[in-house]
Amino acid sequence: MKKILALTMVLCMIFAVCAVSASADEPIVLTYAEVNPVEGTVVGDVALAFKEKLEELSDGAIQVDIQASGVMGDEKTVLANILGGDTSVDIVRISAFALNQYGAKKSVFLTLPYVFTSEDHYWKFVESDLAKEMLAESKEVGLPFNGLAYGEEGFRHFFSKVEIKSIEDLKGLKIRVSDDPIMTGLVKGLGAAFTPVSFGELYSSLNTGVVDAAEQPITNYLSNSFQEVAPYLLKDGHTLGTIELIATDAALEKLTDEQKAMVQEAADYAMQVCKDSVTAKQEEAQQKLIDMGCTVTEVEDKTPWQEATKAVLEENIKGMEDIYEAIMALQ
Repeated sequence: MKKILALTMVLCMIFAVCAVSASADEPIVLTYAEVNPVEGTVVGDVALAFKEKLEELSDGAIQVDIQASGVMGDEKTVLANILGGDTSVDIVRISAFALNQYGAKKSVFLTLPYVFTSEDHYWKFVESDLAKEMLAESKEVGLPFNGLAYGEEGFRHFFSKVEIKSIEDLKGLKIRVSDDPIMTGLVKGLGAAFTPVSFGELYSSLNTGVVDAAEQPITNYLSNSFQEVAPYLLKDGHTLGTIELIATDAALEKLTDEQKAMVQEAADYAMQVCKDSVTAKQEEAQQKLIDMGCTVTEVEDKTPWQEATKAVLEENIKGMEDIYEAIMALQ
């Protein structure tokens, strides 16, 4: 009997060691949230590039589970959940200005109308020390996020159920934009009416007439099939679709210092892929839209648009005029 008990204890110890070893060999899985589809979008390319590079750098010790098309909720919901202590999402691709409402005030410059005159202007900003300061601001104000890197998905344009050729055509239209003071102020300045609708409900809201128009970068307009219900695209480029990758504190706590460095390297790589592909992606999307019968109108003179939205700009740079001047000097 003693021999049997001894043998049983030895076997139990062996099984326990094997179980610990197997657990140690299991990869760390980071869940990556993206509100848009992966296929055909700049942000989809960013997600795939981040996943590929991080899994390569870690030799598979870290796996990235991309949850796209709003499966984890829209951007506002995901951020609110993280602030509430939810740990189901580890990496999030957000609009770069999204943290402004949570105290990261400098990020307001990434959505103000007509701040960036071109995509080259924006990438000079991304490579500047000022961009690094802005990425660090979320930690400085006590948010449970770590800014990793900035990118962009092209200028944002209005699309609508009725043809729009000028500011006058926007007056009185119900327009869906993100529910923040910058975008709602922009819509007001253009003489339109802001209508709150979640991104996930935007297609049906356009289809049923709850809203008349909305705005997105060209690739997102196409990938979400908005042209089916709003076939008129006005290329006014009111803001640049600036994006940011963030990692939650809870996610980084799972990692060693070496693995954290890998996450940063993968984020930098993903944004380089973004920079290299964003122009071609937009051109390809626009041609597809034209081939589908979408009406695309270019705004040749943006001066009236800048004047109409000047109040939004001036109101939001108060006390931070030096930052605005520094960004404009990068042209």
